[in-house]
Amino acid sequence: MRFGGQTVRNIRMTVSYDGTAYNGFQTQPGDLRTVQDQLEQAIKQLTGEQLKITASGRTDAGVHARGQVFNFITESQIPIERWCMALNARVAEDIVVRDARIVPIDFHSRRAAKRKTYRYTVRCGKNPDVFKRHMEFHHPTPLNIEAMREGLRYLVGEHDFTSYSSVRTAKNSFIRTIYEAKLVCDPFEEELNSFAFHIFLTGNGFLYNMVRIIVGTLLQVGEGKRPSSDIGAILDAKNRGKAGPTAMAHGLMLWEVFYEEEAPSS
Repeated sequence: MRFGGQTVRNIRMTVSYDGTAYNGFQTQPGDLRTVQDQLEQAIKQLTGEQLKITASGRTDAGVHARGQVFNFITESQIPIERWCMALNARVAEDIVVRDARIVPIDFHSRRAAKRKTYRYTVRCGKNPDVFKRHMEFHHPTPLNIEAMREGLRYLVGEHDFTSYSSVRTAKNSFIRTIYEAKLVCDPFEEELNSFAFHIFLTGNGFLYNMVRIIVGTLLQVGEGKRPSSDIGAILDAKNRGKAGPTAMAHGLMLWEVFYEEEAPSS
């Protein structure tokens, strides 16, 4: 498409990153290191363009992504199949751009997103995995996994998630729909005397700290401090003070973002 005599393209990319060394995805005031800044600097080095990318959403400091999506408008005519390799040569090793495609000029990564999946990983047992310590929250004592699974059932459907969002959330509506909520266990690892499990939440949108507060509350269920039914009662209360603590950031990963042509059936 041509604008002002220039041929421009809207490029959509999928990026994975280890968020350990970053103050979140989104550009922050001051000299804080963010994933967005790394990507924009790489694009500038490649094309000479000073531009802003648009992401499907922000991730907080220490949070990771397997499938963050972003897009940007560029005048560069670099063939689309060369973009991933070119950017990966210019970003830090903890960022990998793994897909690039041309999309309609009006495509917007955040507004066009239909649903997202987040994964939270907990290692339960005596010893942490030293090689995965930045991506797993270590819980050294036993948890009632079945009680946690039962608690997840109360989250599925359309609800007011006020209780499971930070008081800093600046949204007009706290209504969100969770399409799927599941807990998946990895095999027990004898050498570590522990195992990892993953909580997957898929919804049409998530409030600030929503997944981490849900996980913090579910861990209390697993510890026997609350019954599974509390997960539903807390929803009904619409009061952040009724829910559990906010789980640590490093266990959280933005797993996948779905768009109209990709969204699975409910």
